[in-house]
Amino acid sequence: MSLSIVAMGLLVGFLVGLTGVGGASLLTPILVIIGVNPSIAVGTDLMYNSITKLFGTIQHWRQKTIDFRLTKLLALGSIPGAVVSILLLHSFDSLYHNQEKIIKHGLGYVLIIVAVTTLAKAIFDNKIKPNRWQLKSLEEKKALTITLGAILGFIVGLTSIGSGSLFALAMLYFFRMSASQIVGTDIAHAFLLVTAAGALHASLGNVDYMLALNLLIGSVPGVLLGSTLSAKAPTKLLRTIIASLVFISGLKMI
Repeated sequence: MSLSIVAMGLLVGFLVGLTGVGGASLLTPILVIIGVNPSIAVGTDLMYNSITKLFGTIQHWRQKTIDFRLTKLLALGSIPGAVVSILLLHSFDSLYHNQEKIIKHGLGYVLIIVAVTTLAKAIFDNKIKPNRWQLKSLEEKKALTITLGAILGFIVGLTSIGSGSLFALAMLYFFRMSASQIVGTDIAHAFLLVTAAGALHASLGNVDYMLALNLLIGSVPGVLLGSTLSAKAPTKLLRTIIASLVFISGLKMI
């Protein structure tokens, strides 16, 4: 057991529980910065995320805050999208040996997008007026939903980032749902996506299981502690600060 990695998991888990900002956008860049191979950082983060999202999915299933039809349509696009991006990365590495460079640059751009969307969500969360997409039924938006899933799934497969923040923003804009349904559906879909992507990364040897275990040992109590204190913390201010740090990390990766 590595105490420094456990402490890192504790810190990330605490911040996730406190602010709701995605763990991958914090954890993956930190792993790369401390010297973990980018492909191992992405694969390990996806596997770690799969376990944490499982517990969240069970809780939201009990609370009946999951839209299973929307979850299914998003997954129909996102899982193939993630598979395509991971296999393309593997092929590029075999041909050009530049997988790590592609992942690092991809991480940088996606971190910047996630930071901007996190800030946008904090500012416009309750101010987005119903638009023509929200007013349409899910059946009418079937193709749009699957396409959105495929695009964002491709990004998640490449970088491990965005399974929560990017999909949550898409749901906020394109679908008419309560806040609790957005959170529940987002977590349930993220569980399916990161499990599939993590399993594929594992089959390619891109998962450090001991690293994932150490992170989990720290993050579980961290999330519980952060969630307990979240009601008393200035979460909007903290989200803004964390989003700014994620933005700077993204610029450093490019």
